Amino acid sequence: MNQTSNGASSAGVLRYTAFATDPAGGNPAGVVLDASALDDAARLAVAADLGYSESAFLTDPPAGLGEPGRAYTLRFFSPQAEVSFCGHATVATAVALAERHGTGDYVFATPAGTVPVTVASVGGTLRATLTSVEPHIEEITDDDLAEALAALDWPPADLDPAFPPRIAYAGARHLVLGAATRARLADLAYDVPRLTALMHGLDLTTVQLVWRESEFTFHVRDPFPVGGVYEDPATGAAAAAFGAYARTMTLVPPTAELTLHQGKDLGRPGVLTVNLREEDPRVRVTGAAVPLPTP
Repeated sequence: MNQTSNGASSAGVLRYTAFATDPAGGNPAGVVLDASALDDAARLAVAADLGYSESAFLTDPPAGLGEPGRAYTLRFFSPQAEVSFCGHATVATAVALAERHGTGDYVFATPAGTVPVTVASVGGTLRATLTSVEPHIEEITDDDLAEALAALDWPPADLDPAFPPRIAYAGARHLVLGAATRARLADLAYDVPRLTALMHGLDLTTVQLVWRESEFTFHVRDPFPVGGVYEDPATGAAAAAFGAYARTMTLVPPTAELTLHQGKDLGRPGVLTVNLREEDPRVRVTGAAVPLPTP
C-alpha cells in the first residue's frame, strides 16, 4: 500500500483528467470520495504526493444542502496549500460520482460557497457543468500591474489594449492579462519568486493569460506558483472568472458561449466551455473528465 509522507494512505485516491477526453490531455486531479478520516495535514500530504495542481476531498454535506448521495462538502488542496475553489477538480469529482451514482444534479459546499454541478452523458462521454458562485471584478493598481509584467518579463506593449487588466473572481481570484499575439502567449518564462510574492500579496490563485483567436474563441495559460505548480494545464475556476470578466468588460454579449483552449503549450491540450446568461450573474463551465491509468 502506498503511503504519503505523513502516513496517510493514498490507496483511496482516484486519478482523473478534466477538460479532455484523452488521458494525455487536460488537467489531472486526485479525487478522494471519502476523506472523513483525513485531517488537513493528511490531505495536503496526499496532494503533495500526487503532485497535481489540485486534488479534491469529499466529506458529508452540511445539514439541508441536498439529498443523500447528491450533496457533499468539497475541499481542494494544491501541493502547497488549500485552495478556495478549483474548477477542474470539481469536474473530475462530479464525473467520478456520476460513474458510481448516475448522471444528473450534484451540489457541493466549497470554501467559496455552494456550487451546483450537472453531469450528462454526451455521445458516451460524461460531461460536467459547474455553476460558479456570484463573480465580481476589481481594478489593479498601476504599481501592481507593473510588478506583474516585470515578473512575467512582458513589455507593456505586449498587452492587448482591448483587454483592460483586472482581477476577476468566481470562487478564486485571478489576474486577467490579454496577450497581443499568440507568440507572446506561447513564450512563458516568468520569475517564479517575484510572481509568487506578488500573487500572495494580492491573494491570487493564478494569473490568467489570454489571447483572442476569434469572437468567442480564446487561448489561455495559467501560471500557478502559489500552489507549487509552474503552470496549470486547464483551469476551470479561472475560466469562470474570465467569463465574468469578458461580460463585465463588454468583450462578449451578456449571453454567450465561449470556447477556451488551454494546455496545448504544455502538451496537454484541453477545452473548456464557458456559458454566460444575461439573467444570471453566475458563470457556467463545462468539460469532460476521464480516469487516468493507474501508475
